[in-house]
Amino acid sequence: MSETAQHRVLSGKAWEEFCDKLKAAGEVILRPESPATELDRAEGWRYLSRLTRIALDMMLECADPDFPEFYMASHTTAKIGADNPDNIYFNATVSGDREYVIRGNRGTVKYLSIASRANRYAIDGTMADTGVIDVDNMHVDANGNFEIVVSQTPQNGNWLPMQPDTSMILVRQTFLDRKQEMAANMAISRRNGPAHPNPLSAARLDKSLMSAAAFVHGTARTFASWSELFRKHTNQMPDIDQAFFQKAGGDPSIYYIHGYWELQPDEALVIDTQIPECQFWNFQVDNYWMESLDYRYNQIHINPRTATYNKDGSVTIVVGHQNPGGVANFLTTDGHTSGTSLLRWVNAKSHPLPTCKVVKIASLKK
Repeated sequence: MSETAQHRVLSGKAWEEFCDKLKAAGEVILRPESPATELDRAEGWRYLSRLTRIALDMMLECADPDFPEFYMASHTTAKIGADNPDNIYFNATVSGDREYVIRGNRGTVKYLSIASRANRYAIDGTMADTGVIDVDNMHVDANGNFEIVVSQTPQNGNWLPMQPDTSMILVRQTFLDRKQEMAANMAISRRNGPAHPNPLSAARLDKSLMSAAAFVHGTARTFASWSELFRKHTNQMPDIDQAFFQKAGGDPSIYYIHGYWELQPDEALVIDTQIPECQFWNFQVDNYWMESLDYRYNQIHINPRTATYNKDGSVTIVVGHQNPGGVANFLTTDGHTSGTSLLRWVNAKSHPLPTCKVVKIASLKK
């Protein structure tokens, strides 16, 4: 006879198995191919703790599709899959067989998109696109207010489609300058739902803990494998089929160009790229675990507002351990000897690939 969730919760076995599965996720950090420096290993263990915080919000605290609320699955101290330093991300748990309303104000952000997703990260590391609407394609009143219906059935006005297996709403808002722009704000509620949530049950807790642990392991494994894929072209930024990134929940409006860098203390990576006609672009430096480096205190990314352009409109980006003096668009590795990077083109009419070369950092001194 199989164990009941009630027995697993009353006996403590649900918690024990949750802890055991979290412990097992450590195999990703200890894989032979994972970097074994003090910094990378410490960040790896911190990464699992961060994923655990995200997973408990996603799978337990904010997991009731009858009472959805927006939470942040990527922010300054919890990061997934090359999180964008220019973004604020919101997530909400929904169910494809229900209807919802999102009400809010678009603020003054450069780019705002709201997407529905079938979140399968805990199963196979994928997140299928089931619908998207962005601020340029929805009605917003003179004060910036909007209302969006989220459903499988087409609606008049602003409508975000869902599919039967839709389980998540993902909001991306992108800034040119966080200090000057006003963030969008919004809330989500179910249409014709119950008035009050049910008390927490053993079945719900057991399922949530197991899903959270699976999310931690699956997400860590997925993006460590991405890093190894990019590592095959160290210090280059090759073109990769965008379907690969869309499968993992990438925004269909964004063209992603990932890279892997590895530099000695006296070396720098020089990246030259044309800038296409586009709504937005940026470039960022990440660690091996595909977390953006700490942009609160370090210059690790640039965008159209912060970049210095060449005379022909192109941009030269330099990644290294320390600016030798006067080098424009210099981004720090913040003590890392290797890691990943990402260049984004948003709603671009073309997708130029950058050229990369490693040089002695002293040769760049002005």
